[in-house]
Amino acid sequence: MEKLFLFQNNILQNIPVEFKRYLYEQVPFESRLVGIRGIRGVGKTTLLLQYLKTQSLATSLYITADHPWFYQHSLLETAEEWHKQGGRLLVIDEVHKYANWSSELKNIYDGLPTMRVLFTASSALDIYRGEADLSRRALSFTLHGMSFREYLSLYQIADFPVFSLHQLLTNHQLLAMQIMERLESPLVYFKKYLQTGYLPLGIQTTSAQEYSTRTFRLIDAVLGFDLAFLHDYSASHQSKIRRLLGILADAVPYIPNIQELATTLQVSRNTVLMWLQHLEQGAIIRNIHKEGHGTSMLQKPDKIVLENTNFNYVLGQNPNEGTLRETFIANQLSNAGHHLFLADQGDFIVNNQFILEVGGKNKKKKQISGLSDAWVVKDNIEMGYTNVVPMWLFGFLY
Repeated sequence: MEKLFLFQNNILQNIPVEFKRYLYEQVPFESRLVGIRGIRGVGKTTLLLQYLKTQSLATSLYITADHPWFYQHSLLETAEEWHKQGGRLLVIDEVHKYANWSSELKNIYDGLPTMRVLFTASSALDIYRGEADLSRRALSFTLHGMSFREYLSLYQIADFPVFSLHQLLTNHQLLAMQIMERLESPLVYFKKYLQTGYLPLGIQTTSAQEYSTRTFRLIDAVLGFDLAFLHDYSASHQSKIRRLLGILADAVPYIPNIQELATTLQVSRNTVLMWLQHLEQGAIIRNIHKEGHGTSMLQKPDKIVLENTNFNYVLGQNPNEGTLRETFIANQLSNAGHHLFLADQGDFIVNNQFILEVGGKNKKKKQISGLSDAWVVKDNIEMGYTNVVPMWLFGFLY
């Protein structure tokens, strides 16, 4: 196992510890089996390695499922050998790249009760629906892209606490004033965040163009490797899914005509619906439904947006401001754990309670007139008033 130890030591030397993602404080690392899902480049590996650096390396081991070691060794026998050598913590990166991940994790959990296992996986992987039943064993968490608050912290612009949606809606003027006492021109940073701030890989790039190129490659890898591997897509299906994403990227926010898409792509209606769900599981798009509508695989979404605003810039030439606004609000609220639906009056209904109407600084209140628990969310304003809230403040929810 010497190769694995050397690999671990090399990896740990370059792991920063100053900035930790929001999920770090939420994960119960002492549990026996914990999985972290998320899109490529979001920081899953860094999060687990930051934790590993707090542990005794005499009893902790990091491995990645695509390491050449596994050409000749199984995951289970590796865990068993490490356990014999006194190992009590095994960190497995990109477990979805290992063919029998689910059954072998189950066997490790059942057969090595003193071994803790932490693992990362693609956002498209349903940890609870593998070959073996992990629902009673594994705790699963999703690491989303960065909030605007995290972006400010990563780039050492300013550090701010998280505040709840209730705090935001009821006390937004005071919160905005407190933030602006330490952050001049929040809108300047916010515009940069919308374009290049969602993934922490931006800290490693020197320009918006480089960030865009790396993000495009990331999206392509999700389509060509993660989704293709997990769902056994043929080369023809991969090509058609890329075409589907191209159609969506040009039209978002998109009110889907499923039959029209099926005809264009020369596949069945159910296949299109399945691909839309796969793209959402892969954190490429977000399918939004009207309140009361089903959200099963074969239920048509009522609106489709890209998962985050950075993707709008990567996949489109000049993203529409209205599109960016809807995408940002849907992204930040969903990532913070809120339930989001399309509203009959206004744009979104959140947690079956709050109505939000999203627009630019000239947006009027007429769409939500007469409604209680209703707010206008305005872009391009620093301060709000009464039930008018600056859009950038929604970036502090996680």
